[in-house]
Amino acid sequence: MAKLAWPLVLTNLAQTAMTVTDVAIIGRLGGDTLAAGALGLNLYFAPLILGLGLVYATAPMMATELGRRRNSVRDVRRTVRQGFWLSMLAVIPIWLLLWNGEAVLLAMGQDPELSRQAGIYLRWLQWAILPFYLYTVLRSFMSALERPLWALVVMFAAVAFNAFANWLFVFGRLGFPAMGISGSGLATTLASTLMFLGLAVVVSVEPKFRRYHLFGRFWRADWPRFRALLHLGLPIAGILGFEVTIFNAAAFLMGLIDAASLAAHAIAIQIASITFMVPLGLNQAVTVRVGLANGAGDPAGVSRAGWTAYALGVSFMALMALVMVAWPELLISGFIDIADPANAAVLGLAATFLVFAALFQIADGAQAVASGMLRGLHDTKVPMFLAAIGYWGIGLPLGVVLAFPLGYRGSGIWAGLFSGLAVVALLLLRRWLGRERLGLVRQRQA
Repeated sequence: MAKLAWPLVLTNLAQTAMTVTDVAIIGRLGGDTLAAGALGLNLYFAPLILGLGLVYATAPMMATELGRRRNSVRDVRRTVRQGFWLSMLAVIPIWLLLWNGEAVLLAMGQDPELSRQAGIYLRWLQWAILPFYLYTVLRSFMSALERPLWALVVMFAAVAFNAFANWLFVFGRLGFPAMGISGSGLATTLASTLMFLGLAVVVSVEPKFRRYHLFGRFWRADWPRFRALLHLGLPIAGILGFEVTIFNAAAFLMGLIDAASLAAHAIAIQIASITFMVPLGLNQAVTVRVGLANGAGDPAGVSRAGWTAYALGVSFMALMALVMVAWPELLISGFIDIADPANAAVLGLAATFLVFAALFQIADGAQAVASGMLRGLHDTKVPMFLAAIGYWGIGLPLGVVLAFPLGYRGSGIWAGLFSGLAVVALLLLRRWLGRERLGLVRQRQA
């Protein structure tokens, strides 16, 4: 599990570093610009994650095929190609939505000036989605073969490029015009394109991957495989959508309070997202490991893989909770100048929000890994409904009540986030225990 997970974890951390870099550089333009960037990113990530859920279906499908027949080439190639098709179809409505980002934010009651800046940012950023989806399909292919290191190498190159491009375009260095917030969107789009092209070269040249001929006869339709990806991917998209959109809703609710709360929320959520990359990497690794064992008809292997990832994920997040409580100002200083009196309000709120982020670290890690465990079994429909209950049936309504009628403002919103995550974590664990018990009983009966 560790051999497969650590490159995935580092790849996720590097991927998050791109967003953190964007937020940190935008923050140097001022608190209002940071708030506008936070609005834009939150509107960007909601549809991005929905489409990504469809693409994520490629990993468990390929892992199960390889578990069933280790030298499978044709079936794996079919899944990759239809993953590309699905990516290109899913991105069209997302582009249309984000192109009209300013109007969407205004319809949500957001500040007109912040919405205007966010809309400009989104029109440069939205083109990053398609190459990112295509990169994710190739990354899933490498992970299913348990060879994820190349994806890590390419991602690190993209992170370095993104930071350099942000410096060039945002501030206007080396003769380039100073584009402000839109320059950050351009930098991320170029970095995402580099990510896909880098992996495309690797799978075309590296002997271990080249034999699959992933780009040959790309235009050939495979509707049964396409429908199978949709059948598995739509519930995954639903799970991710319910989770991510509750965080997006939290950001929009923060925007209704004031700009300082929104900026502080952006900082706290970025810090929490960094730690989340470890259980997310374990989520991706356990999907593959459980899928391989499931395809091979090995219930004991399924159980062993699942609990190994679960213990690693929960233990790591407990450690990160302690870090957030012990050194909040050190973490926040990576995003704003904490010595500047103008940032005092943002600093105080961000420190408070980090206490709540620490509380839900364990629950967040538990639900992330449990979701991957079930995904490896192709169990996605019931988890989707469980996510809907926890996030939108309990977490968001509770946060709204605490924030506005009861007057707890941003702290109330974060308390609701924690409650939703805790409920989902418990429900997914209960689902896994039932599936595990059923599989072991069937093995004994056989």
